[in-house]
Amino acid sequence: MLVVFVVLALLPQYNHGYTVTLLTDILRYAILTLAWMIFSGPTNYMSLATAAFYGIGFYIAAIANGPVPFAVAIIIAGLVSFVVALLVGALTLRLRGVYFCIFTFALTLLIQNVVLEVERVVTHTRGRFVEAETTEVAYYAMFIVAIFTIAMAVLIRRSRYGLALQSIGEHEEAAAHSGINVVRTKVLVFAASAMPMAMAGAIIATQRTYIDPGIAFSLQSSFLPVLMALFGGMSNLVGPIIGAAVFTYIGELLLTEFPDLYMLIFGVVLILAILFMPNGIVGLAQTVWTKIRGSRRSAAEGGRRAPA
Repeated sequence: MLVVFVVLALLPQYNHGYTVTLLTDILRYAILTLAWMIFSGPTNYMSLATAAFYGIGFYIAAIANGPVPFAVAIIIAGLVSFVVALLVGALTLRLRGVYFCIFTFALTLLIQNVVLEVERVVTHTRGRFVEAETTEVAYYAMFIVAIFTIAMAVLIRRSRYGLALQSIGEHEEAAAHSGINVVRTKVLVFAASAMPMAMAGAIIATQRTYIDPGIAFSLQSSFLPVLMALFGGMSNLVGPIIGAAVFTYIGELLLTEFPDLYMLIFGVVLILAILFMPNGIVGLAQTVWTKIRGSRRSAAEGGRRAPA
């Protein structure tokens, strides 16, 4: 892992252009997927609010980047998203199952239309221009946020909150009866997971120059992290990162080579992956490794029995 971090940190010094842009995109989706996994993975609560917090980051960057330094704008985006998620979670995390999923989906649409109406009535505009940052600056900012997200995910999983989340996912009523403050735990972790989403949005916004509610709150940003987590495997924190990297690269390759058939091929690849890799890439690798170890053990035991 340290070697990977060093290579990613030094890459822009030796490679410019497309590779750095592609890696920025991969890091963005790795952040969104891992941030989604922090809360939804252990609790089994299907959240589709990623686009809502991601879009908040877009608009914070449009408002703050320039008047304040870029790094401060990113931090502001994370804090605003934390407060919004805290309020939303306090009101809605008593919902469960499909009701919670539908509400988080509706939350994205609600915020998108509120922003659209504010722009129409108050500012009399559609969309905003964002002060742009260089590709290298955006890459390093995304790299730092990715490290922050990984550290947050590891710390939460190893803390008492991580154990509480696993208990909630396995049996929420039993967790509550064992003394866990279920609502507070869910609200705090849900709010914490929203921070990296908004920070990633604030960084990407500076690469688009112009944004509007349709771009900032695209529902694709809610569905793709879920698919990437499933594609990579949800048994550990490495799976979502691998899923985001492979998924993003395949999508970029198909969009470049087969622009007219991009969505068709992409959909077929996704369906095949879900059918034949139900536990994701990591789960498939673990299964293959287990079979290899089992065959080696059987061969070794057969070799020991042969002389007798």
